[in-house]
Amino acid sequence: MECSRLPLRTWLLAFYITTTARKGISSVQLAKELGITQKSAWFLQQRIRAACAQRKSPLTGKVEVDEAYFGGKERNKHHDKRNGGGRGPVGKQVVVGMKGRDGTVRAMPVEKTDMASLAALLVKYVDLDATVYTDEYGGYNSIPHQRETVRHSAGEYVKEQAHTNGIESFWALLKRAYVGTHHWWSRRHCFRYVAEYEHRQNTKDISGELAIGTLLQQAVGKRLTYAGLITAS
Repeated sequence: MECSRLPLRTWLLAFYITTTARKGISSVQLAKELGITQKSAWFLQQRIRAACAQRKSPLTGKVEVDEAYFGGKERNKHHDKRNGGGRGPVGKQVVVGMKGRDGTVRAMPVEKTDMASLAALLVKYVDLDATVYTDEYGGYNSIPHQRETVRHSAGEYVKEQAHTNGIESFWALLKRAYVGTHHWWSRRHCFRYVAEYEHRQNTKDISGELAIGTLLQQAVGKRLTYAGLITAS
């Protein structure tokens, strides 16, 4: 909030809406709610999303891991925007998500989903003693954790304790927000949007007042200037 021209009341209302809007809110709609311009609302939201980001402790116990892809379909793009790679994840931003059976989520955009990259990611965010549940994707073959898989390609979605239904429910929410609320977000700022929905997922079971207080505490010491925002890579 440092050097902000917006009144504190506007900031607090924005924190409240961000915390309680299950599927998020677009900057256009937030501008209407707060009586400010869309540009100011977008900048305000990005600063709140910066507060949502926090240090991620490793998940323990039983952990589901999966990837999701965000971006428009090739056939729906203008010809000069197409990547020429056909169907699937071509031209999309990949996000890797991990969800403990206690409901805690860790999610972040990544550039690669090869074995080395995924192994390094899981070593950082999942305790080595945890049991990891994934689909049959070969990128997880080198992770050092105990791993159990379900074969989605064969129509198998649950095998005793092994399934990825929990993390897929998070993807369902995030994709509904992407398509229905925001309609699109850039690769540059993808990590901020993911941080917002991760934070909301991880605080969904606490009261609204406590959730807002938690987010305000996380905002302490974090400042994102407009110049820093638009020049960030």
